Formats: sequence, structure tokens, C-alpha cells
Amino acid sequence: MSKLRRVIAVVAGWVARRASLFLLLALLLVLVEGEGPAPGALDTSIDRIVAGVRFDFLSWEADAVWVKVAHGLLQPQRYMTEPDRCALVRDYEAQVGRLHDLQGQVEAVYGDPTVTNPGEATAELRGEMDRLRAGLEARQPLVEAIIQEQVGVVLASEGMGYLGGPLPPVGARFTPLPYLLIVSPRERIASIYQQSLEHGLDLAQQEGIEEQVDDALGVSSLVTPIGGLSAWPAMLLESSNLGWVLEATSHEWTHHYLDLHPLGWAYDSSQEARTINETTASLVGKEIGRAVLARYYPDLLPPEPSSSPPPAQPSQPPLFDFRAEMHTTRVEVDRLLAEGQVDEAEQYMEQRRQFFWAHGYRIRKLNQAYFAFHGSYADQPGASGEDPTGPAVLRLREQSESLRAFLARIDSVTTLAELEALLAE
Repeated sequence: MSKLRRVIAVVAGWVARRASLFLLLALLLVLVEGEGPAPGALDTSIDRIVAGVRFDFLSWEADAVWVKVAHGLLQPQRYMTEPDRCALVRDYEAQVGRLHDLQGQVEAVYGDPTVTNPGEATAELRGEMDRLRAGLEARQPLVEAIIQEQVGVVLASEGMGYLGGPLPPVGARFTPLPYLLIVSPRERIASIYQQSLEHGLDLAQQEGIEEQVDDALGVSSLVTPIGGLSAWPAMLLESSNLGWVLEATSHEWTHHYLDLHPLGWAYDSSQEARTINETTASLVGKEIGRAVLARYYPDLLPPEPSSSPPPAQPSQPPLFDFRAEMHTTRVEVDRLLAEGQVDEAEQYMEQRRQFFWAHGYRIRKLNQAYFAFHGSYADQPGASGEDPTGPAVLRLREQSESLRAFLARIDSVTTLAELEALLAE
């Protein structure tokens, strides 16, 4: 091939790859998980209540996708060695930790009644925070790209690779996250409405929204912070815990993958589909997250989690097991609701909330909506109670020879009955 032809071929390939990226981004924006069910009377009523505080996804997506596309055209990480990439990520995470420490110090000063001028007292701290934030923002696209590629390499090694990388591509963006409004009927536990709300709502605003929704519609609602959201790129909470970041990136990629299959399409159609989806994402996220740590940051890899709590010493009181206690709570709530004792169930949940609070777990509200949200993550015992859906997903993973085989089997499953039939094959 002549030199001119080689140049033409390289340019054509570059253009084709970038065109494919743009097309894929457009497809993902269309297929991204919806934030609520199909319009209806309940939806319309709640939409009116939260109209002024809904999260502006369009503006966020436009900015985030533009950053990803612009960085993707340059890809400066290609010119870095793997040790330098890992060192940059480690330093970035350390600076995030330092920023969070400074923020905690500033908040402590402002909360100290003996400090008469907190602004002056924290001027130096806030100046350092500004310098740290500027440095983090400058490096953020590069760090995100490195993490995306590291997760992508491990996904490809697990059989999820197409033409050198996973499909859909891994995308993650550190960003302030919206709050999530979840609505459940009072008579049973099920998510019948979800809506993303503006970041930064204070406690009075959160409780005001819940009160309006509950009073107007006779439902159970909860406004809660989240750790990630499967827009594309995935929205991730900025964290100094690299293991969590890698797990969350892999978790949200799993949602992106499932969005292209029946299980993803059915996310809003039933609680069963949502639980299958979220439990699958949790399993994949943990497995891939650990694999990325093992490959690139082995010194940060924690021991495999134990299935049982460590035994208490004879002279010590038994350790408080949050998951076991939450499991007990959910089982009793389900029993009371099944018997039609709604008021009794709600009184019991408030008693248990106070019980958790006394043991250091600052749960602001424990209600049907809380369980509808947290019960969907059923890879471990806890808020899902006796729901057999999560354990069935775990058994399917155990029966599957690989992560790729597991996803290929479950990506079309949308009900517990289908999942049980698959297990019986």
C-alpha cells in the first residue's frame, strides 16, 4: 500500500471511529433509563408538585456528552504509561479525600457557637479548597477516561468486548448528583413513581415535597440521595474511595448494557424487573470492580467479604448486624401489610427507625418507599426481606460459567417466573 493510501486509510479509520462514537452516544441517550413510569393521573399530580425542582437532564447531558466527545477526540491518556495512569488516579483520589477533609473542617467551624466570625476563621481553609477544586476540575476528564478504559479492559477480558472494547462503551462522570423521589402505595411495597430532583435540596424542602405528595395522594414517599445514576455518561458521586468508584462505574455500565435488552426495557414496568436489574448490576459491579483493583491497584484490594459476621468475644456484647435487623424489619412490615394493618406497619417502621438511629444508623425516614427503593438491591440480605428475586439472581450467577454467560442468560428475563424457569433448565 502506498504512503498516500496508508494516510487515507488512517484518516478514514479515525473518522469512522469518531462517527461511530457519535452514533452510539445518540443511541444511548435515547435508550437511557427513564426516570418515571408512563404518564397517568398519579404521575401528573406528582409532576405538578415537583415541577419547580426537577433535575435538568437535558442541560446536564449536553455538557457531559460534549466533555466526553471533546476529550475522546484527543485521548491524551494514550501517551501515558500504565504506571503513570495509575499514579494520576491515585493522586486524584487522594486530593478528593483532602478536599472532603477540608470541607468537614469548615463545616465544623461554622457549627461552633464559640466562633464569632467563621468566614474569617475559615478563609485559609476555603482558599486551599478553591485551589484543590481547580486542580481536580482540570484533571477530571483525564482521570475519568483512565478509569473508563481500565474498567473497559477488564470487561473485555470477561467476554464483553466487541471490536476491542465493551458495548456500550464505559462512560462515567463525577458530578453533584440529583436527589431521587420514590413513591410507593401505603398498602404494599412497590415503586410506582420515581423522579430525579435538583441537587442540593435542604432537609426542609425534602420533607415538604414528601408531605405534599403523601397528603395529596395517600401514598408513601421518600426523597433520598443516591450514589450514582445510569444516564450516559453515568453520574457518579465524587469519592476518595477508589474501590467504590470502580464498583459504581461497573454497576452503572451494567445498567447501560441492560438498557439495550428486554430486562432494561422493563425496568419501570414492575418491581420484579427492577429488582432483577438492580441485583444484576450490583453483582456485576462488585465483581468487575474487584477485578479492576486486582489488575491495576492490587495493594488496595480488600479481602473477600465474609458471609457471616465475626464472632463476638465472650466479654463483649454481640455486634449490631444492620442487614439482619433490616431483614427482620422488612419481614414484619410485609406481614402487617399483607394483613391489611397499614397503620400498625407504619408505627412499627417508626419504632424500628428509632432503634436503628440509637445504634448509629441515621435513617431519616423508614417507610414503604424506603423499602421499595433499597429492597431492589437484593444481592445481600436486608431491605428486600423474604423476596425470592434477589437470591434467584445470585443462584443464576453461581450456575453460570462466566460473567458473560450470566449476562447473556439474564438480559432477557423480566419476571421472577422466567428467572425460576431459567434456573430449572
